[in-house]
Amino acid sequence: MELKLKGKRAFVSGSTSGIGEAIAKALAAEGVDVVVHGLDREEAARVVGDIATNNGRALVVNGDLSTDEGAKHAVDEALSSLKGVDILVNNAGVYKASTWEDATPEQWNALYNINVVSVARLVRLLVPQMKESGWGRIIQISSGEASQPFRFMPDYAATKAAMINVTVSLAKDLAESGVTVNTVSPGIIVTPALEKFYRQLAANRGWGTNWKDIEKGVLREILYNPVGRLGRVEDVANLVAYLSSPLADYINGANFRVDGGSTACIN
Repeated sequence: MELKLKGKRAFVSGSTSGIGEAIAKALAAEGVDVVVHGLDREEAARVVGDIATNNGRALVVNGDLSTDEGAKHAVDEALSSLKGVDILVNNAGVYKASTWEDATPEQWNALYNINVVSVARLVRLLVPQMKESGWGRIIQISSGEASQPFRFMPDYAATKAAMINVTVSLAKDLAESGVTVNTVSPGIIVTPALEKFYRQLAANRGWGTNWKDIEKGVLREILYNPVGRLGRVEDVANLVAYLSSPLADYINGANFRVDGGSTACIN
């Protein structure tokens, strides 16, 4: 399918690894000029190099989105090269293996700042020029935990729920502007960091060392889904590419779960 994205410009926050990296590469493959953002310039350069090898176009932008100054620096750097941004993918975020007992109020505040307030910073900096041009896409990367949180990591789940709320509010605010806002909520997606975590868990639980056996252990004991496998970064990236395209003009204010059906609800 031709997504009609050639010549568009995208800022993908937190795109030096994992889901963000896959999104950046998927958009570049569709002819989008992509801003690869992250705190690790070396990793960002690696992603840009991979994109260039596949005849795509991308550039490295750094900036700590948890501060006003860092966010402005990142956006100014992007706009100086691209002269505009048509697609904003708010993927940057962090999590900690916290519990209700050990997550301090300071940690709640810090996580909310990084995962939610950073979104507001980028929206404020980039949406005015989207409105002026009459076209734009904002994609928020949330989590299945926003709808069905675990008993642990409550601070993280709360920030992801906030992102879905932000999406609906912003979509209403941008009514009839040509700018749409949607959320993508992944389930368990296999990234290098996640694979490392579950391999360690497998050693403790006796799941073996074969990755297929480890996946079965995760599905059996952590989070089941009817598809019968864990997600891949491409599962998320392909949906983001579609939602970023002109073909998705009539999709707005929605939350799309990419979780193999692990979130058991009817909407």
